[in-house]
Amino acid sequence: MWPQDCIIHKRDGGELSRKEIYRFITDYTSGNIPDYQAAAWLMAVYLQGMTPRETTDLALAMAHSGRIADLSTVPGIKVDKHSTGGIADTTTLIVVPLVAAAGVPVAKMSGRGLGFTGGTLDKLEAIPGFSTQLTTNRFLQQIRQHGAAVMGQTTDLAPADKLLYALRDATGTVESLPLIAASIMSKKIAAGADAVVLDVKYGDGAFMKTPAQARQLAQQMVDIGALAGLPTCAVLTSMEAPLGMAIGNSLEIDEAVETLAGKGNSRLTAVVEEIGSRMLYMAHCTATVAAGREKLQAVWKSGAGLKKFKELIRTQGGETGWIGKHALTQAPFVYTAVSTEGGYITAIKAKTLGEIAMRMGAGRAQKEDVVQPMVGIRLFKELYDPVRPGEPLFTLYSMTEDKLPQLALQAAAAITVDAQLPNNPASVIGGSIEATI
Repeated sequence: MWPQDCIIHKRDGGELSRKEIYRFITDYTSGNIPDYQAAAWLMAVYLQGMTPRETTDLALAMAHSGRIADLSTVPGIKVDKHSTGGIADTTTLIVVPLVAAAGVPVAKMSGRGLGFTGGTLDKLEAIPGFSTQLTTNRFLQQIRQHGAAVMGQTTDLAPADKLLYALRDATGTVESLPLIAASIMSKKIAAGADAVVLDVKYGDGAFMKTPAQARQLAQQMVDIGALAGLPTCAVLTSMEAPLGMAIGNSLEIDEAVETLAGKGNSRLTAVVEEIGSRMLYMAHCTATVAAGREKLQAVWKSGAGLKKFKELIRTQGGETGWIGKHALTQAPFVYTAVSTEGGYITAIKAKTLGEIAMRMGAGRAQKEDVVQPMVGIRLFKELYDPVRPGEPLFTLYSMTEDKLPQLALQAAAAITVDAQLPNNPASVIGGSIEATI
């Protein structure tokens, strides 16, 4: 009666064995289990949940459904980072060169954006000539020679996860925490790094809406790492407001360069320091997280991080002559909105601004959509900044002119100006998570 027995076992609240999970994933990936039975199994998991051991076995089964990247030819402890997705989040673009410049090899396999959250590959491909399509040999050689490389996820990286995610999306089971945790960690395990730092976001512009939800997801993923033998920690960060000041691929590349040059905004800088210091600590580059922060700050201040970013761009075929001279080419039609009142910025709805940028072409509503790298939104004020009447709030960059005034009104409505700051302004860092197993 296989696979019905497996479905019934989980439907009735039983704990699946490793053998059951591996067989189910193997049979589904090979086409021996139809979608309707896999959908029933996913719903049983959604309703009954999974134990930490079950979730770990699911992550491992999906990871081993394809090829596990072998990074053993790269000396040192290879560290990876992953973000659950947000708005104006250029952390990867900044932290990868900083950590590499500190002497820790970074092997980054990244994805593309879908919806209002940006993808690292889309951002890097806004740089003229930059290639993310690397062979495995070139990827490894570049890490050995230059300390860092960024490439697109290969088709044989956790293929079972791709199949199950598409089915989850069609069956109302996307929100299951064990399925989310196993999905993310299956790709981290398959990517072959020796340690992982997770950036788990919460708030208006994140999938997890509350700190409690983010903490629960982060704990599950960190525990999967511990049980799977992959040292993992997580940082909780707020996405109540955009992290940086730029939304859109070319704009975010410009902001990454500005931030590496020491001109970043406070929220983005804080998250980069938190993630980067933990990456150095997890790679045994420093004895404590605090020492990792000091080392990262020293590398940052010296300009070595920006130098490494230029090196990464050149090595992957990109042009660097524009850096320090002018911004990347932006869309031809611009619209700048100013504040009609004075006070303090007390709220910026990240999701609303992300959706506006997506409608202008900065993101994808469907996987097949083509991204427009030159469009987006540049903010002039971050959360809790003071503002005077007539000061610019943001500029929209668009390939067409007709809808700009309407979009500007929608964007302005996403920004709240109050006479006073809140009594206890929330920090962008919501805590960290270590393994409990």
